[in-house]
Amino acid sequence: MLKLLGMTMMLVPTALLTPTKFLVLLFTLNSMTMTLFTMTWLYHPLKLTPQMVAEHLLADTISIPLVALSSWILPLMIIASQHTLTTEPTPRTRMLLSTCALLQLTLILTFLMADLMMFYIMFEATLLPTLILITRWGGQAERLTAGTYFLFYTLVGSIPLLVAILKLYATNHHTSTLILTLLQPHMHSPMLWLACMMALLVKMPLYGLHLWLPKAHVEAPIAGSMILAAVLLKLGGYGIIRLTTTLTPTTQAMYYPLIALALWGMVMACLTCLRHTDLKAIIAYSSVSHMGLVISATMINTPWSIGGAMVLMVAHGLTSSMLFCLANTNYERTHTRTLTLTRGSQLMLPLMAMWWLSACLANMALPPTINLLSELMVISSLFNWASTTIFLTAPTTLITATYSLYIFITLQRNKATMNTPTKPITTREHLLMALHMLPLISLTLHPNLMF
Repeated sequence: MLKLLGMTMMLVPTALLTPTKFLVLLFTLNSMTMTLFTMTWLYHPLKLTPQMVAEHLLADTISIPLVALSSWILPLMIIASQHTLTTEPTPRTRMLLSTCALLQLTLILTFLMADLMMFYIMFEATLLPTLILITRWGGQAERLTAGTYFLFYTLVGSIPLLVAILKLYATNHHTSTLILTLLQPHMHSPMLWLACMMALLVKMPLYGLHLWLPKAHVEAPIAGSMILAAVLLKLGGYGIIRLTTTLTPTTQAMYYPLIALALWGMVMACLTCLRHTDLKAIIAYSSVSHMGLVISATMINTPWSIGGAMVLMVAHGLTSSMLFCLANTNYERTHTRTLTLTRGSQLMLPLMAMWWLSACLANMALPPTINLLSELMVISSLFNWASTTIFLTAPTTLITATYSLYIFITLQRNKATMNTPTKPITTREHLLMALHMLPLISLTLHPNLMF
């Protein structure tokens, strides 16, 4: 564990001190080495031994898959950003790489914290690097508005969580998640339980608290969009899984309105995807829909639903990150994200059509991707919990397939609207898409790694 944290911290001096000629290459190689080291954690049965548990650090089967996901995304962020970095002066390139490394460090620490107060501190620490990414490297003036939305939604939602943690400390004289899970302290006030959930539901986000997400995704650079979709949204799901086991007695009496809102929000977000014209906004609302499924699964807190939620978070992180990379490759060539202005891309970029089809089918949860297993597990556990949930999950599945095919057909199969010559797809972009699809298909062969 300390090896991983040390390697991540050393990425910052690597970004600041490496000669310009080898800067991006060396940073990418170091981050990929760190990723391969993290993959070895998945192949060892994790037990709560003294080697894995420190006073404030805990690595278990809930945190390790998400740590591996965040480690996997970092080198992909740098590979995807290379087109942008070639036009940037060296100081700005170093600052971008340092910001990505710091964000990676805070994310890993958030997933590994065994103490609720330290979890809150690291949870808030992820805010600053993400805000810098959005406001410093966004492409339009609206990035400042998006940064403001992101900042205030996150801060206002997280203040009740801080109050609830302080109340828990005043009552129990500790905030260790392990001891709280064993002792099962009763939350005397339902509002206190809701305060614990609020910051996590904003981060997911729950429908109704989601307005910051499309703005942040649309205005963020490709690295910001990838880390937002792949890992930052998963902080909320991870926190809910941790807290629902800790606060079980109150949770069972309180989660019905939140599950209803999450399921209804899935349908509404999918319908929004059908009428949006901005490609990145469509992918952002798709994330809201999938996270509604994760919220429902984590709230009912059954073994199948928690396992399905873990797999769905990993699968969605890779799928949405790949969709944002594909949208970025289109944007770098056409300089627009409007669907109707980028029609007929298959004629200009025939090989890219294969990757678009793969990503859209993964978003629809078709085999052989791990998305199918995760959605089957979550929808089955919801149906077993309450059979009426099928009236919301079934239309969501149908509408998801509709807008995924709508994206593909609009972008690839229509008559081309732009006849200007475009650059062909590079090996770097093929590598980037392959590194997204490889784990999605490989995990299907051995899904126990995620449970």
